[in-house]
Amino acid sequence: MLQSMFCRLSRIPRVRRYSAAAAAIPAPSTQPDIHFNKIFINNEWHDAVSKKTFPTINPTTGEVICQVAEGDKADVEKAVKAAKDAFKLGSPWRLTDASERGLLLNRLADLIERDKAYLASLETLDNGKPYHIAYMVDLDLVIKCIRYYAGWADKYHGKTIPIDGDYFTYTRHEPVGVCGQIIPWNFPLAMQSWKLGPALATGNVVVMKLAEQTPLTALYVANLIKEAGFPPGVVNIIPGYGPSAGAAIAAHMDVDKVAFTGSTEVGHLIQQAAGKSNLKKVTLELGGKSPNIILSDSDVSFAVEEAHTALFFNQGQCCCAGTRTYVQEAIYDQFVEQSVERAKNRTVGDPFDAKNEQGPQVDEEQFNKILGYISTGKKEGAKLLCGGEVAADRGYFIQPTVFGDVKDEMRIAREEIFGPVMQILKFKTLEEVIERANDTKYGLAAAVFTNDINKAHYISHGLRVGTVWINCYDVFGAQAPFGGYKASGNGRELGEDGLAAYTEVKTVTTKVLKKNS
Repeated sequence: MLQSMFCRLSRIPRVRRYSAAAAAIPAPSTQPDIHFNKIFINNEWHDAVSKKTFPTINPTTGEVICQVAEGDKADVEKAVKAAKDAFKLGSPWRLTDASERGLLLNRLADLIERDKAYLASLETLDNGKPYHIAYMVDLDLVIKCIRYYAGWADKYHGKTIPIDGDYFTYTRHEPVGVCGQIIPWNFPLAMQSWKLGPALATGNVVVMKLAEQTPLTALYVANLIKEAGFPPGVVNIIPGYGPSAGAAIAAHMDVDKVAFTGSTEVGHLIQQAAGKSNLKKVTLELGGKSPNIILSDSDVSFAVEEAHTALFFNQGQCCCAGTRTYVQEAIYDQFVEQSVERAKNRTVGDPFDAKNEQGPQVDEEQFNKILGYISTGKKEGAKLLCGGEVAADRGYFIQPTVFGDVKDEMRIAREEIFGPVMQILKFKTLEEVIERANDTKYGLAAAVFTNDINKAHYISHGLRVGTVWINCYDVFGAQAPFGGYKASGNGRELGEDGLAAYTEVKTVTTKVLKKNS
């Protein structure tokens, strides 16, 4: 998935490359066994204190996969206590060498790689994303992310500082402590690795809340954490609902830091809870309405395919999806025509079938929300060019949908739809498109397609977003930081920058007899 900035690779569309490679991956298990559906605390499996459970649903069929323990405030209390005990001075985890933390993370990555086909199958069952994408994209990024942070474990450290006078001064990068982590449903395994990697590399302990829609793969990874040899209490994982378990983590007085990926609306609540409790450190990766800018000098066919993937990848359920496609007027009609044709040819169906590019939306709530936005787009005067309907008799499938003649003030151009709905807008000048692209509360990502390097960097420097892709889209690597401006969040995940939020810098100064240079 990694590409250099201007790499054209082959002109074979990316999704077709995935499909072609699917023949080389193991066959999926369409009915994978469910091994773990309880709460993971202290390296042990527990029922919820309340004994409550909730169903996790197969979005392909709408049927219940299994019941899962429903954690709430009482379970968060147990998990935080276990984490605090694991973080006590002199505990096995606190005495673990930094290099040994790296070895444990590498061991975890090895175990995930061992069980890669099973995890991809389970992710497809519970989330609905195509199996070949789960295997080749999601799991690949997970393994690389954990190994990347394993490498950082003994390399992120303090400095000696030559202050004036007869003193010896140095800094330590110390773990923050108990880290609450709340992950979303669109990339369950990937988001788990983005959170666990830097937290564990820097010596923290974790209480993680899983999305109620997709708890199964992260619970399986919990068992791999135990198998890898992490001490009890270092990682604790709770399936449950946001208003109960998630809120309890955000407001807990003994949680030192919270990391959340999800909607901007919930991000506000997390930030407020942190402020009202113990002023815990907060990092947020929130929503987006990312502009994808296509200049008239770009290769139209290439830009059409990249813009298609930018929007429709993962059923459109990406926080950084290219949801506002701005096309320069000289090529607008050609671009729209080709985009509609590409959307009509997009294959939708059983996510375990390698010929399908698109599976179902994650659940009925998201399914209905997307259909509501499609209805709104039509009412507001956008031109429905294709799709817009339910795509199957059962499950949560929606046809790839393209709107033309979209105006900036329309709701579909301003609000995050989080589904397979493309909006194409026309522009004339660079200054105009930069101003329009920035006219949003969000600032997560953007892209520019052009053959003029000067224009590419002029636009990228003018955009108020955390990531800009030039002549590519959705290019992620564990080495490169990711995060947003404005209401798309604060802080960064991935890369060296992703470590900072999980450490406190301590300055230590000692009086010495006589300092020499």
